[in-house]
Amino acid sequence: MLATTAAARSLLRASRFTTPATTVAVVRSFASIEPYSDYGKSVFTGRVADEYLKKHGSSGDILKDPSWTASHSDTVAKAVLDWAVDRGANTYCHWFQPMASSGVRHGQTGQVQNMMMAFNRTTNDIEFDFDGKNLTKGETDGSSYPNGGLRATHTAGGYLAIDTSSPIFLRGDTIFIPSAFVSYYGAALDEKTPLLRSNAALSKHGKRLLAHLGLDIGDQDVISNIGLEQEFFLVPRDQYYRRPDLQMAGRTIIGKDAPRGQEMCDHYMAPPSLSSPALACMQEIQDECWRLGIPLKTRHREVAPNQYEFAPLFGLNTTQVDQNLMVMQIIEEVAVRHGLAALMQEKPFNDVNGSGKHNNWSIGTEDGIMLLHPAKVNKATGNDTAFAVIMSAIIAAVNEHGDLMRMAIASPGNDFRLGACEAPPAIVSTYLGEDITFYLSHFKDGKGEGEYIPKLKTLDLGTHEVLPFEVPAEDRNRTSPFPYGGARFEFRAVGSSQNVSMVNTVLNTIVAEKFAEFADRVDAGEDIHDIARETLNEHWKVVFNGNNYDEEMQQELTDRGLWRIDSGVEAIATLTAEKNTALFQKMKVLTKEECESRQHILHDHYWGTVDIEAKCLVDMLNQHIIPSVKAAGVGPLSDLEAAVGTLKTAIAEIHAAEDSYKAAQLARVLRLETMIDIRAVCDAAEEVVPANLWTLATYKELMFLDQHTASTPETEPFFDE
Repeated sequence: MLATTAAARSLLRASRFTTPATTVAVVRSFASIEPYSDYGKSVFTGRVADEYLKKHGSSGDILKDPSWTASHSDTVAKAVLDWAVDRGANTYCHWFQPMASSGVRHGQTGQVQNMMMAFNRTTNDIEFDFDGKNLTKGETDGSSYPNGGLRATHTAGGYLAIDTSSPIFLRGDTIFIPSAFVSYYGAALDEKTPLLRSNAALSKHGKRLLAHLGLDIGDQDVISNIGLEQEFFLVPRDQYYRRPDLQMAGRTIIGKDAPRGQEMCDHYMAPPSLSSPALACMQEIQDECWRLGIPLKTRHREVAPNQYEFAPLFGLNTTQVDQNLMVMQIIEEVAVRHGLAALMQEKPFNDVNGSGKHNNWSIGTEDGIMLLHPAKVNKATGNDTAFAVIMSAIIAAVNEHGDLMRMAIASPGNDFRLGACEAPPAIVSTYLGEDITFYLSHFKDGKGEGEYIPKLKTLDLGTHEVLPFEVPAEDRNRTSPFPYGGARFEFRAVGSSQNVSMVNTVLNTIVAEKFAEFADRVDAGEDIHDIARETLNEHWKVVFNGNNYDEEMQQELTDRGLWRIDSGVEAIATLTAEKNTALFQKMKVLTKEECESRQHILHDHYWGTVDIEAKCLVDMLNQHIIPSVKAAGVGPLSDLEAAVGTLKTAIAEIHAAEDSYKAAQLARVLRLETMIDIRAVCDAAEEVVPANLWTLATYKELMFLDQHTASTPETEPFFDE
């Protein structure tokens, strides 16, 4: 039996250093999970936490109530310390998520690592130094993190408090304590705090709506679960070092297309090649993630050459966000060990697909009642139309707050990706499928009151060997920004490099507001079915089951009056629109000042990213492209020399802008107009300069691992006997 997992390979390595008598014991039995027995032991939750807490007279049950931070923090700290030491760790950190980190900050997190040890001042002996106070809160200098005016240099305190919704985990010699990061006055300086607040809003008003639908869930919460599909590229590291733009900006700013791209549809889900290090790299990434309790279940090739995807099992949104940040960090770090560089940016290469991070969003109760699963929610509430009511609220939220959904995905790289037949356009609609659309259409028009029962379709291939089989009634619509996919919605337009906290903060908040509105109206005496019908009729225009890539359809959606914001810079600016600040304040998710600060930070992040890219292009022109053209004696030399001055002037204008919004607007023009024109000149030069004189790595050298791997991987396939 061929075993290709990193765990199986570790068994092979172990067998090489044992005597023949002990080698037999290494060969695992059929279907044994023994090689994976360490998976999840680096996370302080479940059986691991229960085992260590029992040693201190408690149990893992206390972690289910966040009040343990006040009543049992010392007990938990002792158990965490024992667990850490047993796992070889002696250091801890509060692990938090500064704003505007995508594409620039390694791991997108902040941390100060402290040893859990101290010297006894009397004996000078080493003692453990880790108690409940160390575990539950911390303080750091917040002066060098983006804050958008929420704090000044003379009020620089940053305060950290443990997030009990996401488990403590261990990597190397360090335990990581997921934490919220706020100012002295409680203003959110991070990505996590608004998400936690939005969870509270969703739970509060979701419970109210469920009660009106017939289900009282008591002390339980309504929760949001997500699953994040992470796309990325792997390129040869030696060629990566020959691209200053990839090193500094994460994407190629210039580069002539290779003779081959994705036009043959030959890469998507193709077999991973054993002739390149990509598969071994992905296996090691999965192995390390599973050890951290991250269920990175799926791996496959994506559409573009050298593009890949991982997908985990779904889970609570705060935990999934934390785990996704660690997944991205692990991908980047493990790639180095295999002679590769991982590119997380949305559009590293021109004229092939970029990378996204599909955000599968669902809501349910803590005991597993899925509110977007028609049969389950209708049965739990005893109400045949519960699903219709919930869907009407979500449809209204998407139609009313499509600008915020667009704002949430306005990462710098997404301006190159949205609407390019690889991601939905910047027009916010939702796909329901003809089956649900027919049902809700009849419901809103008063033509039917019954329960929605999803249909199934039977496919008969007309063969003896393959029997007829059932498929869902609805096909997939990959062109929709927010399609319903059976018990979940998939926000497909999210960028690959993003921390998706803001994405899910927005989804939770806009839906919580509609749940609150429905509950308030029922409290005032209205009938919930009448509310749902009225809402569907008012917001029905946002439902669209067609091809969002079709330009005629895009015009139709624009004519309907749906939210369309093509510019990421302008999308960011909607964060401080009066309706949006009022929404966040009403739901107690963000204050007006916090909205303003985030808008400022996001604009700074946009123009800062472009600033780096433009300066890279100046260096590449001066140090590579112009010298290559001169050496070859061919190419558009005068145009290239003029481009340097054009770029320097544009960079100076951005730095002289009156505010971050204006700087971001100028940066967008520079990036999507001026730099694209200059790129065409550079690519024309690459086309005519002989290969031996062109000093930058080409697309051919970067994008085809299978064809450019010089040697076979060090790891041999492992065969059980």
